[in-house]
Amino acid sequence: MQQHRSTASPTPTPGTAPVARKRHRPFTAGVVALLAVAGLSTGMTTGAQAADNPYERGPAPTTASIEAVRGPYAVSQTTVSSLSVSGFDGGTIYYPTTTSDGTFGAVAISPGFTATQSSIAWLGPRLASQGFVVITIDTLSTLDQPDSRGRQLLAALDYLTQRSTVRNRIDSTRLGVMGHSMGGGGSLEAAKSRPSLQAAIPLTGWNTDKTWPELRTPTLIVGADGDTVAPVSSHSEPFYESLPSTLDKAYLELNNASHFTPNTSDTTIAKYSISWLKRFIDNDTRYEQFLCPLPRPSLTIEEYRGNCPHTS
Repeated sequence: MQQHRSTASPTPTPGTAPVARKRHRPFTAGVVALLAVAGLSTGMTTGAQAADNPYERGPAPTTASIEAVRGPYAVSQTTVSSLSVSGFDGGTIYYPTTTSDGTFGAVAISPGFTATQSSIAWLGPRLASQGFVVITIDTLSTLDQPDSRGRQLLAALDYLTQRSTVRNRIDSTRLGVMGHSMGGGGSLEAAKSRPSLQAAIPLTGWNTDKTWPELRTPTLIVGADGDTVAPVSSHSEPFYESLPSTLDKAYLELNNASHFTPNTSDTTIAKYSISWLKRFIDNDTRYEQFLCPLPRPSLTIEEYRGNCPHTS
């Protein structure tokens, strides 16, 4: 049975083709030929697109669809007991109910300092409804530091892809990590340890390590302008600036937001997280439109930096 723990995260202490000639060709025959060519061309294009994007899932996205509280997929969930796993303290799996679309990419999400999975639970069904298998985890201790949380995120992904009841629904080569606060710092640690990860998204991340030049995982760093626990000037900004210039990376600073903004349903966080995960876990270039050109400052965006166009 899971314990109810505080979701507060107090400040941690330091420590065009040529036209065919119509001469000598009856009109109807010409039309039939053109239609045949058109049909063949369309079929070839569709096949080429499918080959280019084998991990593409769901309908073509719109601004409305990625801002919606729920995406196109119905979602089921299952509880993972701490007694049935090792390396982390259990959690909840959210996954698309359908099996008709093949396998999906997967994402593990860690809470922050002193918090439980309830603090980041809203992300589970929201991301899963867009076509991902998601596990939100409880950590072995609510006081675990980022390096430990990074290992636990990887343990959760290993469980998800190897032992969980939904393992056959997952493409184990398409995985990502997210986390809040120390869990965000943990997502950086996980990406450092496992470069094969396809995406990392630290949300108002905290870590004593400020430089990440070794990362090879496309990373979206989300900070908050009003964060006093992990101020962007000493956490999210140096994290971003230290990432390799050749890496697909972005920095989203939320406007009028706090360290705890990721703990409640937030459209801006969801919109860009979905786009990032779709673009890099699913290799779905239909979502590039929401990331490039770079989003401009708005009522919810203080600043957005990145390297467009993306290379991978």
